[in-house]
Amino acid sequence: MRLLLDTHIFLWSLLEPERLGGRIAAELENPDNELWLSSISVWEILVLAEKGRIQLDQDPPAWIHTALKKVPIREAPVDHEVAIHSRLVDLPHDDPADRFLAATARVRNLTLVTADRRLIGAAGFEVLPNR
Repeated sequence: MRLLLDTHIFLWSLLEPERLGGRIAAELENPDNELWLSSISVWEILVLAEKGRIQLDQDPPAWIHTALKKVPIREAPVDHEVAIHSRLVDLPHDDPADRFLAATARVRNLTLVTADRRLIGAAGFEVLPNR
């Protein structure tokens, strides 16, 4: 599978792996799966750290560089198509980061791994729920 990690799933996998369900943990460890991370998630991690909502053991940019070296992860960039689809995805809320993640999953044909109920119930892209 080609898995796009929601920001919290990426963070949990590194900082709080006990929050991952058994299936999600197994899929993240499966070498046959491709793991993807949106550049929006990198931005979101920086914002969460700036607001004090997450605590990292290094300054946030250094932590991100270290984390990206630990995990065999591919970058899912935001391009014109993702930006267009961010306004076309049908979500029950208007959170910009979620819109970009949903659009990235749709445009790049990735399965979004998330615990966010608002994304789990959305249509138009594949979701693998953390339950």
